[in-house]
Amino acid sequence: MSVLDHELSPLQEKIHEVIFEADTPTGKMFDIILLIAIIASVIVVMLESVQALNDKFHYLFLVLEWVFTIFFTIEYGLRLYSVRKPMKYATSFYGIVDLLSILPTYLSFFFAGFHSLMVIRALRLMRIFRIFKLGHFTNEGAVLVDAMKASRVKITVFLIFISLLVTIIGAVMYLVEGGEP
Repeated sequence: MSVLDHELSPLQEKIHEVIFEADTPTGKMFDIILLIAIIASVIVVMLESVQALNDKFHYLFLVLEWVFTIFFTIEYGLRLYSVRKPMKYATSFYGIVDLLSILPTYLSFFFAGFHSLMVIRALRLMRIFRIFKLGHFTNEGAVLVDAMKASRVKITVFLIFISLLVTIIGAVMYLVEGGEP
């Protein structure tokens, strides 16, 4: 067992069961609350991008964003705390998505422009596949990726043809509309 790999205490096991096991009633409840929070957070970010709403509710949006960020930070910390290999989780797909979903708020506190990246939280909705036992759809996605890899030459030729066609038609339209040659 490495330094980063350890046995879980009873408390860590209980937290792991709630956070990672969607089969238990508390696990399902946690996942549903998490999904609602993710959806609400994405909606707040979208509403905040509407200038009229942002002018009227800026303080409310700011408070809600920090509430969501603190909630997601605690959840991320508990996920790291309740696994045998925290570094493995932190570098996994979901671990990186979880981290990326909280970083923009903290970075926007110090640097301008990072706030709009909070919409990354929408990626967290992919947890719905695990929660509702839709894992077989991820296998179908792999089949689609394999098919696209096998057809990449045909797809490349098609995209080159379309690009050339758009360029030629664009040039013709430019001339038809009275552009100088």
